[in-house]
Amino acid sequence: MHSLIRVIALVTALAVGFVQPALAQNRGIGLIRDAEIENIIRDYATPIFNAAGLDANSVAIYIVNDPRLNAFVAGGQRMFVNTGLLMRAETPEQVIGVIAHEAGHIAGGHLARLQDELRNAETKSIIATVLGLAAGLAAGDGRVAGAIISGGSQAAFTDLLKYSRTQESAADAAALKYLDRTQTSARGLREFFELLQQEIRVTGGREHPYLSSHPLTTDRITAVESHLAFSRYSNIKTPPELARKHAMVRAKLIGFMEPLATTLETYGETDDTIPARYARAIAYYRQSDLMRAVPLVDSLISDAPDNPYFLELKGQMLLENGRVQESLAPYRRMAELAPGEPLLRSALAKAQVESGDPAELEDALSNLRAATRSDPTLLESWRLLTVVYGRLGRQGELALSQAEYNLRGGDARAAEALGRRALDILPVGSPGSIRAQDIISEAERRLKKK
Repeated sequence: MHSLIRVIALVTALAVGFVQPALAQNRGIGLIRDAEIENIIRDYATPIFNAAGLDANSVAIYIVNDPRLNAFVAGGQRMFVNTGLLMRAETPEQVIGVIAHEAGHIAGGHLARLQDELRNAETKSIIATVLGLAAGLAAGDGRVAGAIISGGSQAAFTDLLKYSRTQESAADAAALKYLDRTQTSARGLREFFELLQQEIRVTGGREHPYLSSHPLTTDRITAVESHLAFSRYSNIKTPPELARKHAMVRAKLIGFMEPLATTLETYGETDDTIPARYARAIAYYRQSDLMRAVPLVDSLISDAPDNPYFLELKGQMLLENGRVQESLAPYRRMAELAPGEPLLRSALAKAQVESGDPAELEDALSNLRAATRSDPTLLESWRLLTVVYGRLGRQGELALSQAEYNLRGGDARAAEALGRRALDILPVGSPGSIRAQDIISEAERRLKKK
């Protein structure tokens, strides 16, 4: 939705940003991996994807560490949602409205142009491309954006923007259909547009009807209001469970992303609600103040002993403050409660590896195998596998996991060499040797393409 981050077919989006692995404390732009937040966003999105006629399991959703109001789709069925949207949206319907818009782009086939280049691109490359295109649009200069895209003329750039506005209007219309099909009020989408309009005014920006990649925000608000006037679902109230989930997402992100003072201003010490205690526990842990953080997370676990994410937080607090052995108990209980969550299984394995206890290695291996089967993109799990196999003295599997790590990390040359080493060690015809051959073939294909 944001007029600065949209270029037709490569960046069709609605308006909202980025983060990175396991809600750690790296503040640079990147992707966040967090099982709790990912599952909640998936809960928001699945009904919308179904309403759009999409296979919900085929659409990958990424959370981006970026404070701006933005979301976009790129590189096939990949949807990117900024932390800025998740933190600033006051209701789940606002986020759902944005997701519906992005689903409209996917269902409408708006990603046709430049698709070949992006389809197999690494996620980081997609993000970099989007930001580069955003720079051209922000400049409002066809020469700048054209140079980034590949050197198009001012006229071509103007045509591109016109086409983008057409796509955006189509995605807005599709979003309203999907919201009705899921019996969700479109007021969240209207509120999002109003939030976007406020941001444009506060930052001193202005929208030009011909130099914007999106329709004017006032026109979009009018279109949604017209829909609300006739939709039977306009006054549907937020389901309490969705409101609860959204409160947890905001609390977690604010606790991890904002300074302590901001978190305490938002969630004062006298606020005893679960989201408030969650945010404060995270904020104090980030300051290494476990005297305050641990009692807060213990109170959350006492109130909700079967919540794996509270146990995950306690384990993370203890592990990252050198109390590795103490972290194992909450991590184990967490994994028992959510055995199908690869990020959680990987977190437990990390604590087991860092414990230095040889008796933990086989269980760590089991957790890492489960994690990589469920989510092969987890680089940290592949890295930990190399450590475990090395300590166990299993040289063939060590080489194979190193090959996987390098292939998925983008180093095709190292992946090829390590794949050949694994092939030399592993039994002929074994699953590992077959996978090594696949890695070698893929690495060779990438090297040839380069």
